Amino acid sequence: MALKSTLGKGIGIIALAIALFTGIFSTEIRQLYHTIHLFDEDVIVHNFSNMQDIAPTLTIPRSGETHALDSHPKPLPEVFHYKGEDRKISDYLTSSNATAIVVVKDNAITHQSYLQGTQELDKRISWSMAKSFLSAIFGIAVEEGHIKDLNAPVTDYVPSLKGSGYDNVSIKNVLQMSSGVYFNEDYGDFNSDINRFGRVMALGGSFDDFAASLTQDPEREQGTFMHYVSIDTHVIGMVLRAATGRTIEEYFNEKLWSKLGTEQDAVYVTDSTGEPMVLGGLNLITRDYARMGMLFRDNGVLNGEQVIPVQWIKDSVTPDAPHLMPGKRDNATTDFGYGYQWWIPVNPNGEFLALGIYGQYIYINQALNVVIAQNSANRNFMANNYESKDIAVAAFRAIAQSVAEETLQTADTNK
Repeated sequence: MALKSTLGKGIGIIALAIALFTGIFSTEIRQLYHTIHLFDEDVIVHNFSNMQDIAPTLTIPRSGETHALDSHPKPLPEVFHYKGEDRKISDYLTSSNATAIVVVKDNAITHQSYLQGTQELDKRISWSMAKSFLSAIFGIAVEEGHIKDLNAPVTDYVPSLKGSGYDNVSIKNVLQMSSGVYFNEDYGDFNSDINRFGRVMALGGSFDDFAASLTQDPEREQGTFMHYVSIDTHVIGMVLRAATGRTIEEYFNEKLWSKLGTEQDAVYVTDSTGEPMVLGGLNLITRDYARMGMLFRDNGVLNGEQVIPVQWIKDSVTPDAPHLMPGKRDNATTDFGYGYQWWIPVNPNGEFLALGIYGQYIYINQALNVVIAQNSANRNFMANNYESKDIAVAAFRAIAQSVAEETLQTADTNK
């Protein structure tokens, strides 16, 4: 009886401890569970349209008059050309697990589709497309004189990074993903730095503290190798906060969001301190991603106002060092070129992209005046050394060319 009583008390204490632990840390446990299973095949589509149910978020309300878009529906081309063969656009949308695609020529939507049971007003996760949004407002801060020299070390603005991998690393090298900081960005590796970052976020950690925990890669000097480090973008956000004395959400709203003419609110995933995840936590409807693309296509001008400095846009999409140029090279981990948080495809013709993991794209073709925004839940995005992004660009080029040719034919018919 005494043994049973002792066992009963022990089990009771353990049960009480579990109850207390799960009660106190229920949010963190729920977030960790969702983080671990975020990309599971049976939930990935739902998760990518419902991040507010998975992680802490903050909302930036839309304001001002919506930038109305005309509607000139046109069918997508049936095929596109890739590596010597014709492929079907419909097969591309299926294989890329697309959830939405919006095509804009001039000021008109020529095509929009919402797939896999998702809806047009779903706020879809940007992943790394968010980096291009941060770059835009960073350029405004440079224009306003808050940041006077891109060659200055980030630690001039953020002393808390002294002693970390970012100590004495220039702002420009961080902007261009050439920081020399060691980072494993493999989403398929449970123990990679990017997945460790996700778990830290889920368990209530601080993005700032995580950035300060990184170290320099002894084999890669800053400014010599293009190595994609998502935390570089967070560090740029830290510099922006320090230089302006403003929160990211305040500056983002005042300088960009309130001027973009969006239809819906923006939602940012945050850490436990409320700091926006500027490296990939922005959630918008797909048409509002397209509006951002239109702003950059039009060199930062909307309704007669220069929202983004035109020189910043030019610099953002113009690689200026050998390791940043598009094409095969030994001093980069990709064949795409890179600017200030924007991507440049191989053999560009007035083209550049915001690009996010699992198939998020804002494709901008200034030569043809076309923007294509696509959201996806492509679990094969990283296969064959990220070949999916090359396939996407080939599809986008065919769509843009088709839309431009139909516009010319219509104009000739109306003469």
